[in-house]
Amino acid sequence: MSTDAIVLLKEDHQEVKKLFRQFKEAGDNAHVRKGDLVKKMIELLTVHTYIENEIMYPEVRKLVPEVEDDILESYEEHHVADVLCMELFVMKPDNDRFDAKTTVLIENVEHHIEEEESEWFPKVREALGRKELSELGARMLEAKKKAPRSPAQPSAMKKALDAVIK
Repeated sequence: MSTDAIVLLKEDHQEVKKLFRQFKEAGDNAHVRKGDLVKKMIELLTVHTYIENEIMYPEVRKLVPEVEDDILESYEEHHVADVLCMELFVMKPDNDRFDAKTTVLIENVEHHIEEEESEWFPKVREALGRKELSELGARMLEAKKKAPRSPAQPSAMKKALDAVIK
C-alpha cells in the first residue's frame, strides 16, 4: 500500500465518487438506499476533509507557496461541504430537500476534486519529492485513525466553526 499523500487522497476521491454514482443511480423513490449512501458519504467526507485540513493543506501551503490561492479556495470548498454534511446529517431521506441538498453536495465535491487533481496536485507532486509525499501520507494515515467520523462529533463541529472564524 502506498503512503504517497496524493495517491491516498485520490483513493479517497475514487471511493466517494463511487458513492456519488450509486446515489445518482438509486432512483427517485429509493429513500432508504439514498439515506444509507449519504451516511457513508458524510463519514468519508468528514474524515477526508479532516486529514486534508490538518495535514495536507498546512504542509503544502508552507512548502509550495505557488498553490496558496488554491489551498485557500479548497478550505472554503471544504467549509461549504461541511455545512451541507451537517445539514444532511440531521435530515431524513424522505425530506423534500434531501435529494436536492445531496446533489449540491455532490456537485460541490466533484468540482473540488477536479480542481485538486487537475490543477494543484501536479504542482505539488513536482515540487515535493517522493520522500516528502510519503511522509505526508504516513501522517495522514495516522490522522485518519483519530479523525471524526461524523459532523456531529465535537472535533468536527469545532473545525467547521474555526474555518469560519479564521
